[in-house]
Amino acid sequence: MAVLIDPPSWPAHGTVFSHLVSTSSLEELHAFAAAAGIPHRAFDEDHYDVPARRYRELVEQGALEVSGTELVRALIASGLRVPARRRGPKLRAALLSRWASLLPEDPDLGGEVLGRWGEPHRRYHTPVHLLAVLEALDQLFEPADEPRRMAVLLSAWFHDAVYEGAAGKDEQASAALAVERLTGRVDDAVVREVERLVLLTVGHDPRPEDRAGQLLCDADLSVLGGPPEDYARYTAAVRAEYAHIPDEAFIAGRRSVLQRLLALDPLYRTGRGQALWADRAGTNMALELASLARP
Repeated sequence: MAVLIDPPSWPAHGTVFSHLVSTSSLEELHAFAAAAGIPHRAFDEDHYDVPARRYRELVEQGALEVSGTELVRALIASGLRVPARRRGPKLRAALLSRWASLLPEDPDLGGEVLGRWGEPHRRYHTPVHLLAVLEALDQLFEPADEPRRMAVLLSAWFHDAVYEGAAGKDEQASAALAVERLTGRVDDAVVREVERLVLLTVGHDPRPEDRAGQLLCDADLSVLGGPPEDYARYTAAVRAEYAHIPDEAFIAGRRSVLQRLLALDPLYRTGRGQALWADRAGTNMALELASLARP
């Protein structure tokens, strides 16, 4: 376990920057940054950007000096590196390509919805989450799902298109937006189904016969069954999204969310979702809940 720093060499804002990474966990990285007084806004998916003036100070506080190449190799080996396709222009291009395969005649609508996902106040409900849900659906879809494929994919695009941190109200506003934007562009039956599916993400509790609802909910919750480093990134982003909430209130609310999710039996409703994510999700959530119980 170590925190690494490379020499300042990345120009921006009139200075040059170093990268600060962990070889083991985002929890370790965030703890080191907090102790050093590095603001969370300096965190960029898998590293902190720190200005040259702080380089020597951070080394004195325990960061290990390595070359840029060594830092990248260590980050990849740790499993914490965020792939390029989930960053900036490549992420946007990947998502717009997916939209073009869904509604090729409406590129402006795809750009509008994607713009909503990229609003600056978001930390978890971002284009990264949207891509993760779409990639999870890639794993869940079966040939028999083709008739429901468009509605499920559109519901994924719209399910957090409105996000202000108000549970229930955000889903209602997102569903209303989907109806407004999709009416006249796709069949009315698809519009109604997208509305229903978006609203279903309030509780993630689809009926046994609701295959479309199971697909969307399982994909939306797939993050819970990710590797520990991805789960740590997810929990850090959720906390950042609710940074305005005091710790005591956030912990109480987070406990409630985890207890509700752990009570869902099963958490994942598709057979594929259960096989892919169920065991790890239970472990991840149980460990987080235990950590929240500590004083």
